[in-house]
Amino acid sequence: MRKHTKQSFNIKIYKGFFNTKGYLEVETPLLSSTLIPESNLSIFETEHTHPFKSNKKAYLVPSPEVWLKRFLSKNPINIFEISKCFRNSEQSGRQHNPEFTMVEFYSMDFTHLDTLNLTKELLNYINSNYPDSKLPNKHLEMSMDEAFIKFAGFSLENNISKEQLKIRATELGIFTEESDDWESTFNRIFIDIVEPNLPKDVNLFLTNFPSNIQTLAKQIQDTPWAQRWELYINGIECGNCYTEESNPKLIKNYFLNEGEVKHSVDMDYYKIFETFPECSGGAIGIDRLIMGILGIEEIQGVILFPHHDNI
Repeated sequence: MRKHTKQSFNIKIYKGFFNTKGYLEVETPLLSSTLIPESNLSIFETEHTHPFKSNKKAYLVPSPEVWLKRFLSKNPINIFEISKCFRNSEQSGRQHNPEFTMVEFYSMDFTHLDTLNLTKELLNYINSNYPDSKLPNKHLEMSMDEAFIKFAGFSLENNISKEQLKIRATELGIFTEESDDWESTFNRIFIDIVEPNLPKDVNLFLTNFPSNIQTLAKQIQDTPWAQRWELYINGIECGNCYTEESNPKLIKNYFLNEGEVKHSVDMDYYKIFETFPECSGGAIGIDRLIMGILGIEEIQGVILFPHHDNI
């Protein structure tokens, strides 16, 4: 079968969109000696050897975030980067590859909702420049609570405790471990019940994620929700956005409480947020976005040399 590579959809289309919006394109390293602590991610580790000094561990970045935020702390301007990203312990399958391409962008004085509208513009821009695009022309916003009410039959807002959510899981026939916390139980219900039923005929923006899922997104004041959304195209998650937390104390606490991670963390990283601008950051997986443009269901139809072809 003929492969539809990223080269078939010139990266210039993405650059063109952000250039028209006045965003500066930057290029950051693929290697870093430290990363943001994310216990849910497994990292590719390597070693930097030196002829005269001790060898040091280095990591292939799972996203350029660690570098882009350093840049923004000294240069508060709208930026974007199209970058290779690497995530270990990922299955090589129809929608996954351990090496993939991402566009990540930051907008000054934006909230996650401003970035949502910007992303709608990007999708419209792609459709207007590719007459054969299979991306839906319609966009839909749905809160996570609305999705759970519609597809799982209960409100997350009324099930904020771990014990309550485990009862709901049992009622749905979903097995949970005794050690499961609220987030683990949420993920079991979301992946098994909610996600498979999300509408596929629209570009879906799933908004207002529960605050019980710890991230670097700002909270929506006086609610159990975070200023975060994810983009689903044809039922496949391909984008993520936060209103970026900028409070150094809260970020320091996040680093301390993230749990066990298997990579090095710069515990002084929170200090860059002493000069960090108010902004929103978004990231879209280009490979999965191209799947939507082509109307295909396998990422191997996009990547020229998918990982499983080489193992």
